[in-house]
Amino acid sequence: MKAGRFYHRRLSVTSQKMTNKKILLWAALAPIVFLLLSVGAMLVFGGSETVASYSWASLLMASIVGLGVGFFITRASDRHLRRGLIRSAVQTLPAVPMLFLIGAVSATWMLSGVVPLLIEAGLRVINPPLFLVITCVVCAFISILTGSSWTTIATIGVAFIGIGTLLGYHLGWIAGAIISGAYFGDKVSPLSDTTVIASSSCGVELFQHIRYMLLTTIPSIVIALLVFGVAGFMTDLTPAHTESAMVKALASTFDLNPWIYVIPAITLILIALRINTLITLAVSSLLGLAGVFIFQPHLLSQIHSLAGQGDIISNVVAAVKMIVTSTTLSTGNPSLDQLVETGGMAGMLPTVGLVLSAMTFGGVMMGTGLLNVITSRFTSLLKNRVSTVAATVGSGLFFNSATADQYLSLIIGGNIYKNLYQQQGLEGRLLSRTLEDSVSVTSVLIPWNSCGVAQSSVLGVATLTYLPFCVFNYMSPLMSLLVAITGFKIKQVDKAHKYLHREDPSPEVATAVS
Repeated sequence: MKAGRFYHRRLSVTSQKMTNKKILLWAALAPIVFLLLSVGAMLVFGGSETVASYSWASLLMASIVGLGVGFFITRASDRHLRRGLIRSAVQTLPAVPMLFLIGAVSATWMLSGVVPLLIEAGLRVINPPLFLVITCVVCAFISILTGSSWTTIATIGVAFIGIGTLLGYHLGWIAGAIISGAYFGDKVSPLSDTTVIASSSCGVELFQHIRYMLLTTIPSIVIALLVFGVAGFMTDLTPAHTESAMVKALASTFDLNPWIYVIPAITLILIALRINTLITLAVSSLLGLAGVFIFQPHLLSQIHSLAGQGDIISNVVAAVKMIVTSTTLSTGNPSLDQLVETGGMAGMLPTVGLVLSAMTFGGVMMGTGLLNVITSRFTSLLKNRVSTVAATVGSGLFFNSATADQYLSLIIGGNIYKNLYQQQGLEGRLLSRTLEDSVSVTSVLIPWNSCGVAQSSVLGVATLTYLPFCVFNYMSPLMSLLVAITGFKIKQVDKAHKYLHREDPSPEVATAVS
């Protein structure tokens, strides 16, 4: 009789644990589901522009849902929530001053004539049907040298947007070529912070990691270049006489002095010397500002009525206006008027707001332990190489959506999967490569991720507008899956039975899912 009661009680406890698991999993998924449904509704009823404008609201409401689930269902503590928010803030907040400085660089480089000069040179030299291919290759080369896709896109990328627009290309194709090239270069550059983080979080030597990535990265970029080449020859481009009219309009508005090339040249030197990114961007914006007064003094009267007449105060006001607020110029050509319009630092405020909202959402998901619940249940189902790599790819996309930050996604992915790969006898470099293929290059495709927010703002193209054209960025995770299926260059190593310690952000959650 006692044995029967004991068995019944044990069965009840087991059933309760299974019920808790199910409740916790669906509860943990609730903020993600809410976020995706709200973004989907905005896309259906308002279009991509609505998503770009109101994603911050979806993120904050999803954060509230996460807080409710964390406190009332998984019983997360205030201490763990604070830790999650702090961890998210440490990774995200450094992007804020960078965004403001990118806004300043974009404005001063446009008004000083740097971007117009590059556009004019591009219209004269670049073969229009090969424009997308050339754009991708140049952005890749610069990004390899700099190790920064953000810097590449904020400088030469903006110029290519202008050139491609005047040639008659769809903005999605232009942005897709720029982003594909910039993220390829960033991914394989030893100077890239994401490349270093991906290799170090998985315990893989940096250059071993880069060499192994080439097996998926090279085919992906080759496919992208072929697609861009075909698209270039199939696009109905602007007639040559229209291009000539654009060149004349640029020359009549700006003094296209070859000495202006000194500004981007100094910037490239600073990048080559690996000077801090914030310092490089600050110096670049100041050089651009000085270039306005040196090369384009005739434009100062359009910016501020009294500027350029020897009045120091008026010149200071004009300088502040160029850097901080929006500026418009009259070129006599409506297309060019829109192209040379600048937003300054103020134009980056919506972007900063979205980044802070994403930071809050990521902090809540980590601090309440909900992210850990989802990943724990997910990884327990993986049994072989293909399913493990596929899960890593899927998790990379999920982490990019849940944390809204590529750095956090790489670190979390490395910590979660490193032990599992060892247990299955899979190399660490396979994990680091899969994380790069699924995290680093896809972050820019998610509208509320810090990368997607930044690049859409800098290029002036909505994330969902350029997403279908970023061929390299979505070919990389697909190529990672293909290589895993074929087993090409994937070696089995001795299985590790020793579990690595991983701290659960919430003891209550750990008990519930154990």
